[in-house]
Amino acid sequence: MLIESLATRPDLLGPALELGDIGAEFMRHDPIADLTRATRLATRWPEYFLVLLEDGVPVARAVGVPLAFPTSERPELPDHGWDGAILWAFEDAVDGRAPTTLLALDVQVAVKHRGRGIAARALAALRTRAREHGLHRLVIPVRPTGKQYRPNETMADYLLRRRPDGYSADAWLRTHERVGGRFVKVAPFAMTITGALGQWEDWTGKVLRPGPNVVEGALAPVVANVEQDIGVYVEPNVWFEHCP
Repeated sequence: MLIESLATRPDLLGPALELGDIGAEFMRHDPIADLTRATRLATRWPEYFLVLLEDGVPVARAVGVPLAFPTSERPELPDHGWDGAILWAFEDAVDGRAPTTLLALDVQVAVKHRGRGIAARALAALRTRAREHGLHRLVIPVRPTGKQYRPNETMADYLLRRRPDGYSADAWLRTHERVGGRFVKVAPFAMTITGALGQWEDWTGKVLRPGPNVVEGALAPVVANVEQDIGVYVEPNVWFEHCP
């Protein structure tokens, strides 16, 4: 399997994006995610936008951004998870601060190629790229794929679900465990999405009722306040660290 980056193969951006996206429509409306538009990442950090090819055809992508961690101001990974770490990366880029860590933003495998261990290869590719650029660790705010089927369960309780072999019952968490990833902590506020109730209906096809609402693709309920015409979704993720 060949691994290319957009630094040497910018023509792979389009095919890489065709491999899939993050899922539910509401996930596209996190304002922090606007910073990570693919064209922006391809321009600013093309060396960390990796594409895995099999017989010349893209089968997966693995995307990261560099940041400084740990520092005196950042002794721990942020509770705000994905959102918080993205802000760190862009602060460092603006301030000219030298990075020491690679943050994995996205690992996506084409649907017909899933279940073949390609996601693990993508993670290995990010670890190798971090090492090649003198970065000392790879950190990932993992979004457990099976949590959407248990949205009312706390992440702490969800993490207790294990298979008889000791690995996580969640497929994506299990992938990280199998390749040597180390659990760090839960990021309780990894992503926050707010919108008017009409927007949420457009995003989900569902009329939100007052209080918690379960919507397809969400890891936790969306809380609606009818009087204020607002729905708020706060998603927990799980921090893992991989040593390059």
